[in-house]
Amino acid sequence: MAIQDFSRSLPIMLYKALDGILPKFRCIFNDYDLTEQQWRILRVLWEHEKIALGKLAELTLIPPPSLVGIVDRLLAANLIKRDRSAYDRRVVFILATQKGKDLESKVMPRVNDIYNEIRESFTHDQWSQLVGSLEKISLISKKQ
Repeated sequence: MAIQDFSRSLPIMLYKALDGILPKFRCIFNDYDLTEQQWRILRVLWEHEKIALGKLAELTLIPPPSLVGIVDRLLAANLIKRDRSAYDRRVVFILATQKGKDLESKVMPRVNDIYNEIRESFTHDQWSQLVGSLEKISLISKKQ
């Protein structure tokens, strides 16, 4: 099978899709002085009361060496805190502070509005197929 035209290659199409939607989200993050990576961390913490640093790196797709610096900046902003495990001192948990938790009620309604706007471009079946296809693509790298 021949390689597709560059503009129709899967990596470029995925980049174009990201370039089409991420600016809308970044505008929200900028309003709260958050980077996209900081947002990912907070978003995970709003779903988990506390999470080990290694698991946080896995869920946010932020490499552990980069994660440490981002966590330090969120600590300085008083949006998160660290909690060392009482059972294994090597394990560090990350938790949202009250200030970090309060941010959810300000940010998430705006994020949900963007999600709804994007979803309106698709039928329910198209959206399900899109999400399923993206999940399938993400599993390809895990098989290798």
